[in-house]
Amino acid sequence: MSTTSLPSYAAPDLASIPSYTAEPQAYEQRLALNILRARPSGEFIKQSKGGGVSLRLFDQEESAALPTYGHGMPIEGSVEVAKPEGVNAVEIKIKGTLRLKEIAEGGTTTHDLALNRVTLWNKDRSPGLCPNSLPFSLTLPATFSDGKADYPLPPTHEVHLTGMPGFRATVEYSVTANVDRGLVKKAASTFFPKQQIDSSVSTDLVYYPRSRPAVPVPPRMVLSTGRPGIVESPEWRCFESKVPARTVGVTDIITKLYIPASRVFCMSEPIPFHLSLVSSAYSLAAFMPYGPTASLLSAHKQHTEIQLFRQSIVDVRNTTVFGTKTDIWRVACIGKGSFTRGSDGPDFISFVGEIRISEDVKIPGFKAGGLSIRDSILLTMVPPDISKSPFDELRCIVPIRLATDPWTHDGATFEPSEYSPPSSEDDAASQRLANYRGSLP
Repeated sequence: MSTTSLPSYAAPDLASIPSYTAEPQAYEQRLALNILRARPSGEFIKQSKGGGVSLRLFDQEESAALPTYGHGMPIEGSVEVAKPEGVNAVEIKIKGTLRLKEIAEGGTTTHDLALNRVTLWNKDRSPGLCPNSLPFSLTLPATFSDGKADYPLPPTHEVHLTGMPGFRATVEYSVTANVDRGLVKKAASTFFPKQQIDSSVSTDLVYYPRSRPAVPVPPRMVLSTGRPGIVESPEWRCFESKVPARTVGVTDIITKLYIPASRVFCMSEPIPFHLSLVSSAYSLAAFMPYGPTASLLSAHKQHTEIQLFRQSIVDVRNTTVFGTKTDIWRVACIGKGSFTRGSDGPDFISFVGEIRISEDVKIPGFKAGGLSIRDSILLTMVPPDISKSPFDELRCIVPIRLATDPWTHDGATFEPSEYSPPSSEDDAASQRLANYRGSLP
């Protein structure tokens, strides 16, 4: 072959090749570092009552009560058959179900969230004796459809409202291994019913998708001695409302509640806030007995409170009667705030504080078919005796979203699910909570 047809080749200039280091140098900045978190190394094992069939699930925490999986995680394991003689086929099945039941009307809605069925071994395709151990790997889908819209696969959850009307909502997942023993199984079911148990083993599983805020919680706002007492910042959003005056000579009080603008918070970390009350000096003095700190009016009860409420909404019929939706909802307090006095001025009083979320909260809010879980911050002032109070009550609501894990500066994550701020739909649903005059928990 002639070398004249080949392209010319010049040796690279090694001096011009940049050098690389594992850590950033003084003039460099790390933008992101994707760290893969190590999976647990334990196993979850479930046996049939007779011990003939075992379901072994990998990558689980030691001594876990139930196997747990996150978004996109494969469900890997093996089905073990103690006595393979007479086995025709072995199947593994994953199933997810959303059940909504309205107690008063008796209506029930069921959605299949997931159904994945795989034959691990079949005598017709693989002649011979069934293997004692059959490995498998399945995945849950990322979304499901109720026939009207697509939703992210919801986490394992159960909520109910007692009374009439009431409801019960359940999101559950399971994995089942079935062993087809053909005529042996039929004979066993007739003459030895207990042996039929050895043909199947099943366990519930927990679907727990993890998430984190897209941005960190901003630094505290700067308090000043000038009006309005708090220096505005784009990282904080102001939610303004009014405490109406009921007495002549007393003016309305403007409340300014500042929440981090993202409105997405890790459930294991407190939610910071600032509160500023703006009015005349006389009105502020009249309001202080009803404020967020202890007073002579009530030494043991705060009349101004900030709390985190979870609203669970179930809509079985998905219709409207006389312009009103037929959904049913319950409200539960999942976090309470504490106040510390900030700076004061001639026409304002400010407070700083944080809301600590209950340790019982394990999942963020979500929407799936006729089930919605929404979280909101509720600022209230309720006088002990409205007829003697110089002010009407206050209700200011701010929809938020919770995430399972905190924001991290290195970019480490669990799956591509960084939460965005609440939508207008969250705002509209939360307004119903603000207008609610019943007794809140």
